[in-house]
Amino acid sequence: MFVQKPPMGYNTWNTFGHNIDASLIKETADAMVDNGLLDAGYKYLVIDDCWSERHRDPVTDKIVPDKKKFPDGMNAVSDYVHSKGLKFGMYSCAGVRPCADYPGSFDHEYLDAVTFAEYGCDFLKYDYCYKPETANGEMLYRRMGLALENCGREILFSACNWGSDGVHGWARSTGASMFRSTGDIFDNFKSFSDIAFSQIDKFCYSAPGCFNDIDMLTVGMFGKGNVGTTGCDLNDYITQFSLWCLLGAPLMIGCDVRNMEPQIKALLTNRELIRINQDEECRPVYEVRTNNWNNVHAWFRHLSNNEYALGVFNFTDGDARPIRVELFDIGLSLGCGKALELVDVMSGERFENVTETFSPPMNYHACRVFRCRIVDAK
Repeated sequence: MFVQKPPMGYNTWNTFGHNIDASLIKETADAMVDNGLLDAGYKYLVIDDCWSERHRDPVTDKIVPDKKKFPDGMNAVSDYVHSKGLKFGMYSCAGVRPCADYPGSFDHEYLDAVTFAEYGCDFLKYDYCYKPETANGEMLYRRMGLALENCGREILFSACNWGSDGVHGWARSTGASMFRSTGDIFDNFKSFSDIAFSQIDKFCYSAPGCFNDIDMLTVGMFGKGNVGTTGCDLNDYITQFSLWCLLGAPLMIGCDVRNMEPQIKALLTNRELIRINQDEECRPVYEVRTNNWNNVHAWFRHLSNNEYALGVFNFTDGDARPIRVELFDIGLSLGCGKALELVDVMSGERFENVTETFSPPMNYHACRVFRCRIVDAK
């Protein structure tokens, strides 16, 4: 399945883990619509691990849904999700068993792809637990890619091998539309910032058709749920969401969307940040050299229609400071006769005729993202 822009949606794992059932999925579908997430572009509702019985059906050999969690079957759930205008996603694994020890798709790829199609699946997250040591991981993803393309239904293939085996170099060739390039995210500042830093130089492998997936968002969890640790504050979540948007990563919400705080809802539906994430040219960022203090970064990204995005980030702990960006490092030399016009996408603050140097004040663990145009200097 070819996707033009980074996929957007919701995944159950970060908040609920194994505590999923039909009622939760239906309530989440309702909340995605009622809270404006579907209108903002989040169209996939994905059930992660722990949805099936512990063993395959002894007669058909198919993976079947847990009868207690999904008493009316998976089609009843997918039909409800589709009735809300959303797409329905499911989970499996390239190994013999998924991470929570349910049936995996190893050596059952074609049967399982047809089964997922029968369940009304539109998105498959494909994990990497319990892979036999001598099995070739790349080949396993190729097999499921072929199986999905020939199952009779259009299903987005989300390869999730945690960045193993040099996946950024071959994921596109398997038919995958997105590829997980990191280990699991946790709900703390260090986890999401370390994950992002590890992939800055690999977003050049993202392009229409296949996108670098740096895991589900923890925005809005506040230490609650399945991956909750210390949690983050609102400022941290603004930084995480801004960074995912600037990098052009898939946006998969992980908090409980039934109980979002107003500030989180406003952040996750910020149209200007999402517009940068979903820019049709899907170009990677490049780092702009700043003042060389540790954990201070600025990235610049070319957008469509001769627009640009500048993201300035202060990852220090407890150290507020202005962050100096030299326009020479963006590509505007001192004598070029050009200047930047910038608009802060969160506050709307405008900066006109910026030449030579731009030094926005920054709190710690904070960021500012600007939409920019290059104009004649005044």
